[in-house]
Amino acid sequence: MGRNHIRIAALALVALVFSSGAICSRAQVEKALYPTMAPLDQYLISDENAEIALARSAAPAPVSDAAEVMVLRRDGYATAVKGSNGFVCLVERAWANPSDAWDFWNPRMRAPTCYNAAAASTFLPVFLMKTKLVLAGKSKTEIGAAIASALENKELPALAPGAMCYMMSKLQYLNDGARNWHPHVMFLVAGDAAKSWGANLPGSPIIAVRNPEARITIFMVLAGEWSDGTPGPSMVY
Repeated sequence: MGRNHIRIAALALVALVFSSGAICSRAQVEKALYPTMAPLDQYLISDENAEIALARSAAPAPVSDAAEVMVLRRDGYATAVKGSNGFVCLVERAWANPSDAWDFWNPRMRAPTCYNAAAASTFLPVFLMKTKLVLAGKSKTEIGAAIASALENKELPALAPGAMCYMMSKLQYLNDGARNWHPHVMFLVAGDAAKSWGANLPGSPIIAVRNPEARITIFMVLAGEWSDGTPGPSMVY
C-alpha cells in the first residue's frame, strides 16, 4: 500500500468507494448511510467478556493484562476490570470521531484502544463525555457545541504531556473503508503540532491528523505486528 493510500485510509476523510466503483460525495454518503444514530443495541456488545477481550487486544499482553478495562453499557462506559499499571483499555465506537465526521453514527465501528495514564486522565474524558451526550439523544451539532464549551470553560482537562495509546488489534474495525487497516500507536499532542514532528512528509513514518474539536494533533506510527505478535500488513512509505 502506497503512503498516500495509507494516509487516506487513516484520516477516513475521502468518499466511500462502492463496489460499482462510483465515488459518492461525503454529504451523499452521510445521507445514504449514517444520517442519525442507529438503535442502541447495534452499538452494544452483548457478551461483556467478549468486549473485555476485544478491548485488551488493543495492546500487547504485558500492557493490557494489567490495564483497567471499560465496557459500554446502556448508561455509558463502566469499569469491568480494575487495573494496576495506569493504562485503560476500551472499545471505542464511532462517536470517537469528530462530531462532523460522516460516519459518526456508524454502528459497525469497533476500535480497541488502550490509553496510558496521561491520556486516560486527560483525553479519555472527552470520549466519555461524548458517550453520555450520545446516550442522552443529543444531535451531532449539540455534541460538538457541548465539547467546545466544556474545553473552553475547563470542564474537561487540558491534555497532559506524554499522552499516547495503542491501537494494535487485528480485530479493529475503524471504518467502512479502512476496516482493520494497520496496527499502530498514537501520540496525542495539544494544538496544531504536525510540522514540529515532521509528519506527513515524503518518507516519514509519522502520519498526523488534526482534530480541532478536541484541540489536539494525533500522530500515528505504524507497527509491524498486531498485538498478538502476528505480522501486520506490509508498510510502504
